[in-house]
This record gives sequence, C-alpha cells and structure tokens, in this order.
Amino acid sequence: MGDNLKITILVDNQAGEGLIAEHGLSLWIETQDKRILFDTGQGTALPDNARKLAIGLDNADILVLSHGHYDHTGGVFHVLKHAGGIELYCHPAVVQPRYSIRNGIAKPIHMPRDSMAAIDKLSAHKLHWVSRAALLRQGVGLTGPIPRDTSYEDTGGPFYLDPEGRRADPIDDDLALWVNTPEGLIVCVGCCHAGMVNILNQVRRLSGVSRIRAVIGGFHLLHASDQRLERTVAALRSYSPDIVAPCHCTGGRAVQALMDALGERVSPGCSGLTYKF
Repeated sequence: MGDNLKITILVDNQAGEGLIAEHGLSLWIETQDKRILFDTGQGTALPDNARKLAIGLDNADILVLSHGHYDHTGGVFHVLKHAGGIELYCHPAVVQPRYSIRNGIAKPIHMPRDSMAAIDKLSAHKLHWVSRAALLRQGVGLTGPIPRDTSYEDTGGPFYLDPEGRRADPIDDDLALWVNTPEGLIVCVGCCHAGMVNILNQVRRLSGVSRIRAVIGGFHLLHASDQRLERTVAALRSYSPDIVAPCHCTGGRAVQALMDALGERVSPGCSGLTYKF
C-alpha cells in the first residue's frame, strides 16, 4: 500500500492533557481507504477521548479485537451501537470465560456481557471469525493465531479458563495487525500474550517483508523474567525499527530497558499521541 498511514492512541494507561487515562488500549488506524479501530479499552475512556480528538467512531469501517480481555473489549457495545456499517474481526475464543488468579483470588477478566451481547446481535456478514491469518485489504493484515516458537516467552500472567485455576489459558485468540509500507512493516499489538518476538516473526513470515518499521501497543513485559526482557530487547534491537511505542501493559522496567537499548526511537505511548507514516 502507499505510504499514507496515521495511527492515534485513543485509550492507554497514560493520557495526554484533557484526556482520560484507563487501564486498557485502543488504537485508531487510518489507511488510504479504511478507518480501523484496534481494540476498545474498558469502554469508559473511548467515547470521550474520541470526541475530544475529533475522531468519529461511527465512521469506523472495521473493528479488530486483539484478544478477549475486558480492558480491550469493554467499548465493543458502544462501538457496534453507533457504527452501523462496521465489520468485526476477532478470534472465536474472544467470548470465552477467563480469569486471573493471584493469591488464591480469582478475578474475572473476560469480555463484559453487554459487549458479548452486541457481538451476538451482529449480522453474519459483518462478523468475521479469524481462526487463521487474514488480509483486511492489500497490504493490511491480521496474524491470526500466533505460533509460540520461543522458549522464553509466555502469556505474561496467571491466566486461567476457570476460577479454580485448573485450566491454564493459552490466550490462543491473541492476534496483531500489520501494515506494509514502502519503508517496512507497522505492527500494532494488543498485549503480546503470544510474545513480542513470536508476533514479529509471524508478521514477517506472512507479509514476506523482513523490515520492521514500527511497533505500537501493549508489550506485556510488566512481569517478564530477566531472560525474557533481555532477549525481547535484543530482538527488537536486531530488527532496528524506527519507532517503538510501548503502551498499556509494557511496564516501567521494560520501557527503561527499551530506551537504554534503542534511545530516541522509543516513544512511550499515551492517549492522544498520533504517529504519521
């Protein structure tokens, strides 16, 4: 595709002046002919921040859900209610029950019920279950389920499919979006539950392009082991992207490690920031 792309962070844990911060992520992606909403945060910040940034969610052509956690899917109800022509792309597992268990206490972290109900009401031709890699248009694709090839990457937390903690959640629905530009790939990630290195390797395989130009989104390195952090930073250094924009669940230790390794190419995200390519 032509080199004409704009990505705005609508929801993040950090917020620009006058915007709402929220534990969650949402990106607004404008290509030459498509307006794509990538995740929706928890739902509270999205409509207000979009209005303040003069972004019309009702004009969205496509909604992509990176995975089914509440902090990425809480705004689905609002978006589907107001964007009449929108099409939804997500893995079938986004609607399953899931839990985080810490200190023996199970916390439900699945998609809110109103978002699930809104998806259930969506007409069949507007709902696309992504169980394999897919193209949204020429040069814009979704990874589909990501092979877990590295030995040092994991889902990043104590995630389970049941409140008793008997069934570990592999978060198979984790997917990323990529855009091919003349100067390389722009990769948008939700939480990197599949692992940043696994994701970038998958994107390079699918696109046939080796050059990573930018990575934007949540890297989920908050609880990463020293080995995982070191090897992820080393991989990103080897890819030598122009822009690394850690958001949401990346964690301060990881952001500092990335800045130490990549310097000014690291631009920590916050709602209101726009990247133009």
